[in-house]
Amino acid sequence: MAQKQPTRKQMLDWVNMVSFAVTEANLYLDTHPKDPAALSYFQEYSRLRNQALRDFASLYGPLTVDTARTNQQMWEWVNEPWPWEGGAC
Repeated sequence: MAQKQPTRKQMLDWVNMVSFAVTEANLYLDTHPKDPAALSYFQEYSRLRNQALRDFASLYGPLTVDTARTNQQMWEWVNEPWPWEGGAC
């Protein structure tokens, strides 16, 4: 049986969760730079965040400028809904 595609909200919630984990690990590593478990945690959640951003961008458009498509004839970043138009932020 095919797996149901997550909704925009579900995907955005996942992006927010892994982004939070990356930010918190980053802050911890600022004061504990030699903690191997924290560094491993940061690397894993950073990888998950990057994948989540790519997955979201492929279905709903980029959340960050580094996931915007650049190999097109036109800069498409401006075609996505702005936050006040219901776009993600």
